[in-house]
Amino acid sequence: MISFPGKDWLEEITHHWEPRRLAGGIAALWLLTGLYIVPADQQAVVTRFGRVVEPRVLSGIHWTAPWPIHSVNRLKVQQLQRLVVGGGVSDAVLGRSQPQQSQFITGDQNLIHLRVAVQYSVGIPARYLFAVVDVPRAVGSAVESELSRQIATSGVDAVLTTEKVAIQDRVIAKAQELLNRYDLGVRLSTVNIESAQPPPEARDAFNDVASARADSSRIVNEAQGYANDLIPKARGEAEQMLSAANGYKRRKTDEAQGDADRFNQVEAEYARAAGVNGRRIYMETMEQVIPKIRKLFVDSNGNLDLTILRRGEPAQAAPAEAPGRAQPPARQQ
Repeated sequence: MISFPGKDWLEEITHHWEPRRLAGGIAALWLLTGLYIVPADQQAVVTRFGRVVEPRVLSGIHWTAPWPIHSVNRLKVQQLQRLVVGGGVSDAVLGRSQPQQSQFITGDQNLIHLRVAVQYSVGIPARYLFAVVDVPRAVGSAVESELSRQIATSGVDAVLTTEKVAIQDRVIAKAQELLNRYDLGVRLSTVNIESAQPPPEARDAFNDVASARADSSRIVNEAQGYANDLIPKARGEAEQMLSAANGYKRRKTDEAQGDADRFNQVEAEYARAAGVNGRRIYMETMEQVIPKIRKLFVDSNGNLDLTILRRGEPAQAAPAEAPGRAQPPARQQ
């Protein structure tokens, strides 16, 4: 059976706890509720009746006027938040398309479907909380606007192949400038083009073009490799031929110089006794030439004494003829 305290107990409590002490205890407890802790990965914003009084409170233990005078709003400033421009990831997995959100027009008047992932974090906590109602929507609109501008100045081939990284860099820089202009307190971390595809109706044609471009690149690379292999060989052969020609040139030059020096020495010696040396050279030359030819002898009286010396036959003396009646000479050699 439950029993309740009687009137005497209530009177005793009232006697020991005077109204002032009770009010002081309640006030102390209320003031203690003003203590708050900000974790290491967070920052806080303190407001007084909805107006910001402390825009950035760092991590640690802090005290402020308790509620309802002051309110503390904690934000994870180091946490990256993600949104998708051009349809969500679930749409791609389920095969659903949202052409109104994912279609962009390129500078050469082609349609292209893009899905872009954006990561952002808190830059200025107070502005992030109170500058705009829907932060993800504002960030998505800024990125989509700048993405449309960049795609409109690029060709479809560049967007699909070589210009992705450059477009991403330009979009994140320009979109951050736009967010800073509106003072939204958001810091963009990455803008990544996850998917870039032509419309389904023209996808086969784009694939054929991409395949042809890949074949062209492959053929160009093969030709470049062949040229890189052939040109060094040709240069080596050319260097070898030049080296051989230079060696031949030096050898012939040295030989000609030696012959010229020897001729100059012989000429100098010949000049010392020109008559004797000329006669000696003539006799030496005749000694080499006369044995190789047939001879015709004429005596001192003017009579012709024809002696035919045939190669391989002994010489025979011909009978002397009267003056003026010599036999016709044989063919001279």
